[in-house]
Amino acid sequence: MHPALSLCAAALVASTALGGANTPPPSPDDHRLSRFYQQRIDWGPCPASYDASMRCGHLTVPLDYTDPAKGTVDLALTRFPATGHPRLGALVFNYGGPGSAGVSTLAERLQDLHRTERYRDLAESYDLVGFDPRGIGQSAPISCGGALPLQNSDAADGAGLLRATEAAQRACQAHSGPVLPYVGTVNVARDLDVLRQALGERKLNYLGWSYGTRIGATYAAQFPQRTGRMVLDGVDTLSDSLADQALDTARGRQRAYDAFLDWCTDLPGCVSSGTNRTEANERTEALIAQLDEKPLDVKGGAKFSGRDLALALVNNLYAPRQWPDLARGLGSLVRDRGPSGLLESAEPESDNEAAAWAAVSCADYPDRGVGGDPKAFQQQLDRLRPEFLDVSRIFGPAQLTEIAFCHSWPAPVDPTADIRHVDAPPMLLVGVRGDPATPYPWTEQTARVLGNAVVLDYKGEGHTGFGRSDCVNQYIERYLLEGRLPHSTAACPAEAVDAEGHEAVRPS
Repeated sequence: MHPALSLCAAALVASTALGGANTPPPSPDDHRLSRFYQQRIDWGPCPASYDASMRCGHLTVPLDYTDPAKGTVDLALTRFPATGHPRLGALVFNYGGPGSAGVSTLAERLQDLHRTERYRDLAESYDLVGFDPRGIGQSAPISCGGALPLQNSDAADGAGLLRATEAAQRACQAHSGPVLPYVGTVNVARDLDVLRQALGERKLNYLGWSYGTRIGATYAAQFPQRTGRMVLDGVDTLSDSLADQALDTARGRQRAYDAFLDWCTDLPGCVSSGTNRTEANERTEALIAQLDEKPLDVKGGAKFSGRDLALALVNNLYAPRQWPDLARGLGSLVRDRGPSGLLESAEPESDNEAAAWAAVSCADYPDRGVGGDPKAFQQQLDRLRPEFLDVSRIFGPAQLTEIAFCHSWPAPVDPTADIRHVDAPPMLLVGVRGDPATPYPWTEQTARVLGNAVVLDYKGEGHTGFGRSDCVNQYIERYLLEGRLPHSTAACPAEAVDAEGHEAVRPS
């Protein structure tokens, strides 16, 4: 789930374009798809900035699996060959979003392979594979011409929100190619099965983070007999409506900010030192209101508003190692009225990331609200606003705007509708108690929906658990490398965060 998108509009996605969750999944034996399932990847050199051992390639998949004659799209791939023996096969990664490019992200993560143990054990036994999902990164990227995200839309103005989403949707259509109507998790999961076959794997071994967990769950529902070892970290919801997701996300962000404030108020010299959490929250609320009323001037003629501050807070809550930077930036803003320390983290997503987030979200969820009626939508906003503000006056307003996502768009078939007690091997689901993007209750919800999942409860902070906790790492690696899962829900202790943002296991 992306932190930087306070409001997105939908790409126009017809329900027939996606193929519903009830459509039988494609098979390697389906003659219409045989040419896709018979591919082998021609691995070649990667850009010079990548690790020298990495190889790059592409995979061709149909735009529409129900009518492969409509056209194709090429997916960008990268592969880091296993460094040791025995080799267990390929392990496919997805870094979430929707909108995160898998090829460049894997390349970045592997730059420090020799300095960290984060991927070292996995890289010895698996070929590590990254891919850019359709419409993202180097895989026929979609665009909204810079019309997204809509950072300055007012959550109190229903008619304005609807006009903004309609204008952004027109921009998405104008700037994107033929792949736009065919993005969405159902088709990405089907692409994964073509990738599995092209890699020469009988079953898909997969590690997905955040939105990538929805892709993994959808794959397991479509292809249970082809699912191998699957880890879902920072688990997305499979059951909540967009409005419920927005409310849960506001609640999760406030809980994460509370954890930061607890850390900061106990730290000498920190911006909120000497106060308590309630007082520090009230100061933040007042500062956001002041900046919305009178934004600060920044270099280049831009403005720094309260909405920008709320966005900077969110983007610095994804990992405790960012807390010291957030504390310094807030301190400078409070003492000197200088936002320079927060400007970079208040930057919105790239055009492609924002477009993909909007298009995939509205392809996946059938929420269409009141059908674009401004008066009815305003009534809906007015009814929901007290609940969102009660959850968080800092993060609630921006999240409330997200219910405007898909108003008036044709409703696709919900890709999660058939995900019930999936007949696939047991999966490992990692939930983080202090996650600002995928709140922990979603882990438990998704485990109940899947019916074959074991939950790992990480009681720490930040978005996703792998690489943040030695305990979490051990559970994930034990499963992926040895196939061993806990018999029931397991737990990992929280990590203490020192003044430099470093985490270490708290003493028992």
